[in-house]
Amino acid sequence: MKSKRIYFLYAALILVVLLIPFRSTVKKIVYSPVRMFKEGKSVSERLKEFGEQSRKRLAPDFHKAGISYPPNKITLLGIKSKKSLEVYARNKDGKNVCIKTYPVLGMSGDMGPKTEEGDLQIPEGIYAVESLNPKSKFHVSLRLNYPNEFDLKHAKEDGRKYPGSDIYIHGSTCSVGCLAMGDPASEDLFVLASDTGLSNIKVIITPVDFRHGEKQATAGFPKWTQELYQNIRKELDELN
Repeated sequence: MKSKRIYFLYAALILVVLLIPFRSTVKKIVYSPVRMFKEGKSVSERLKEFGEQSRKRLAPDFHKAGISYPPNKITLLGIKSKKSLEVYARNKDGKNVCIKTYPVLGMSGDMGPKTEEGDLQIPEGIYAVESLNPKSKFHVSLRLNYPNEFDLKHAKEDGRKYPGSDIYIHGSTCSVGCLAMGDPASEDLFVLASDTGLSNIKVIITPVDFRHGEKQATAGFPKWTQELYQNIRKELDELN
């Protein structure tokens, strides 16, 4: 029995050593279930499935704000402290108008930026939508371009090799570093993103709403967090 235990210990040790070069891949599998797409429909098939219903929900809100649907550009503002995602578009006078506010039904981590793969933190910063995922394990989703240029720059300066990846705005209520919106809201956002065009979407994720005098302490956060929050403040000022 003792020899068997020693054998299994040696086998486990060898396995760990062999997996070291593949650390990033292993962590992605463990911490990023969103990445593992299920078999399912294409983007066009998803749009046929629920596109008409979502547009019927979206269009009245845009028309009420005096903005035709689909809009030319939109900004999605995620506010951690409020657990909300606000949708903005410009009216004919060039003013940004909050069209709709969705509750975020699932969040993970705490205030502060994401720094490591597997830390469960939701990133903070200014992002783009890279792609639409019609086959997400969490219904449908919008993939963000995390880590962006800012994230990669500071990860390199800090000596962090694995800043994380696979950040989405998705359905369901389960979050692993993403914004979980519930299925109906994720359908609306999926359709809105498709109709608007991914290149015309900006995503801002902030710890608090700096426009209203709210403050976020940065003690214990990376030294570059102040710069990050200043960038976010500038973006929020443009929404006013």
